[in-house]
Amino acid sequence: MGGCTGRLLVATPGLRDRSFRRAVVLVLEHTESGALGVVLDRPLDLDARSVLPQWQDHLSAPGRLFQGGPVARDTALALADLPDADAPPGVQPLNDRLGVVDLEAPPALVVDGVRALRVFVGYSGWSAGQLDREIELGGWFVVDVEPGDVFSADPEGLWRRVLRRQPGNLALLSTAPDDPSMN
Repeated sequence: MGGCTGRLLVATPGLRDRSFRRAVVLVLEHTESGALGVVLDRPLDLDARSVLPQWQDHLSAPGRLFQGGPVARDTALALADLPDADAPPGVQPLNDRLGVVDLEAPPALVVDGVRALRVFVGYSGWSAGQLDREIELGGWFVVDVEPGDVFSADPEGLWRRVLRRQPGNLALLSTAPDDPSMN
């Protein structure tokens, strides 16, 4: 358990669930109780002005909210890229590069101490053992995250880029057509 925390889940080409089709998910927590993450490559056609106006001017490119997953779509979660291990006030570090932002904190406390900021609407969640079963059944590839993945300025191309840099046959899957029957 916990082997996925801090890693990426990359949907296999055969995964058909609309919420996760060709998705790249950053796993924030994976324990015996379940798993939680955010989809990194689903920008919404919505900026933060309508729901979190104080944060809009501080969002990283493309300056949009992201669909973090199908769970709790009435909540928001923000991630920050930390320049060093000392997280600013209002940021709870997840590791030496990434932290969760308290969206109730004044942006002025946070923004000078982070390199990038992204807000996700909803999240991805799995009950106890569910993610492990999905991985065993071939729904996800588990790969290492690289520094540019979480705050990519081109999130729509993330699925192909992450697969392309993998060794062996995984890299070949980056060229798979959107419709596997066309292969």
